[in-house]
Amino acid sequence: MKEKFAVIFDMDGVIIDSNPYHKEAWLQFAEKYNVELKEEEVPEKIFGKTNTTALRDVFQKEFSPEENFKMGEEKEAIYRELHGKEMVPITGFREFIQMLKDNGIPMAVATNAPVSNVDFIMEKTGLRHYFDVVIDASSVKHGKPDPEIYLKSAEKLGVPSQHCIVMEDSVPGAEAGIRAGMKVVAITTSHSKEELNHTDLVIDGYEELSMEKLISLFD
Repeated sequence: MKEKFAVIFDMDGVIIDSNPYHKEAWLQFAEKYNVELKEEEVPEKIFGKTNTTALRDVFQKEFSPEENFKMGEEKEAIYRELHGKEMVPITGFREFIQMLKDNGIPMAVATNAPVSNVDFIMEKTGLRHYFDVVIDASSVKHGKPDPEIYLKSAEKLGVPSQHCIVMEDSVPGAEAGIRAGMKVVAITTSHSKEELNHTDLVIDGYEELSMEKLISLFD
């Protein structure tokens, strides 16, 4: 591929394996409010969704914007308390983004997470300087699976959407990337290969990726 391409990363489950901590935080949060939430329901009801959508699906009711923000931050405070004690990127991630940086590939983070979590994770991991653009849930009107956040990332990077690769772990996130007209590489931190096999490439770890493999996605 002669044209410049870019790589856009989701955050939870792609940069850090945070979903086990999010799962536990949601279970504790639901228990506090006496709402039934089974562990096996968490991936479908929560992973890859905004807090507004997850709260609606867990509580089976609509909340006001003020309630969504307050309850979302309450849940995220539980998550940060659980995960703050040990925060490292997924194995091979640092080496992967260093390879991209060495090859001059523009990079962005596009996540349904609130800005409080983005700041928390970027500070804990020290990764922010790798990314040209960081977009969180507060920057878009529609969360994934709507493609808005990926289209906005491409626009800010100055790269056409068809020349972007999305790194995702969730079904809603993968759908957002596909709907944005981008190539989608899915990592199996949150879902099985079978659940993600509608993407362009499914990997178990970053050691499976190389510049040649990324370029071949556009062939």
